[in-house]
Amino acid sequence: MAKGDGSAAKRETSGRFSKSEIKQMEKLLEEGKDDLLDEKFHQKLAEEFNRLPNRAGNKAIQMKQVQRWFTKRKNPSSENTDSYHSSEDLVTAVDTSQSVSAAPESSSDMPGDAGEKDPEQAELEFEARSSRDNAWYDVSTFLAHRILSSGEPEVRVRFHGFGAEDDEWVNIKKDVRERSIPLESSECQKVDVGDLVLCFRERSEQAMYFDAHVLEVQRKLHDIRGCRCLFLVRYDHDDSEERVGLKRLCRRPKY
Repeated sequence: MAKGDGSAAKRETSGRFSKSEIKQMEKLLEEGKDDLLDEKFHQKLAEEFNRLPNRAGNKAIQMKQVQRWFTKRKNPSSENTDSYHSSEDLVTAVDTSQSVSAAPESSSDMPGDAGEKDPEQAELEFEARSSRDNAWYDVSTFLAHRILSSGEPEVRVRFHGFGAEDDEWVNIKKDVRERSIPLESSECQKVDVGDLVLCFRERSEQAMYFDAHVLEVQRKLHDIRGCRCLFLVRYDHDDSEERVGLKRLCRRPKY
């Protein structure tokens, strides 16, 4: 399959499953139950995940996200759709059995090696933007790094919740960054006009995180359901606008 063909479909499951949730789904997959592709099963599992204490403050998992996760793994792609640079473009390609930070670039250009940290925290430390759909995904592992003849550093990433067929080379300076932070209801004041945010955009066939800028904020009184404020955002990748609630937003870390 040529790069781009069906790429949106490959990454529609952009919900941020936790490590424990993925382990539970993998266990169910190994058990080979007959109802793994049944919508009622997917809905029940999504509701179970959303009741977990560690999902408080995060975007709720949708039934379609669970459905696509199982569908993808029951019918895996047989071909890696990632495109590679030609050998003339590639100057350095290093297997990251060495630390990623060992690349011949300054430490500010490279994510540090997360090998010494708690696995649950390490997998959520960085996010990377896919060239296939311009959406951001949590990084599970940095697999290799290289320097192109242009001098641009790249790293090959394994996206959290995806397999090797979705590994991708991304530009370190432009497309890898510290993970965006989900907002609690009490943190709405941290979002203001002009801010860059990561916004969860839901469509009938897509559910992905995109960069967006806040155009307008409507402050409202909170109630028993939490924050009721509304935020008008413009997505950076296509200039479309949408009014969303706080639960759809993640803020960028402040330095």
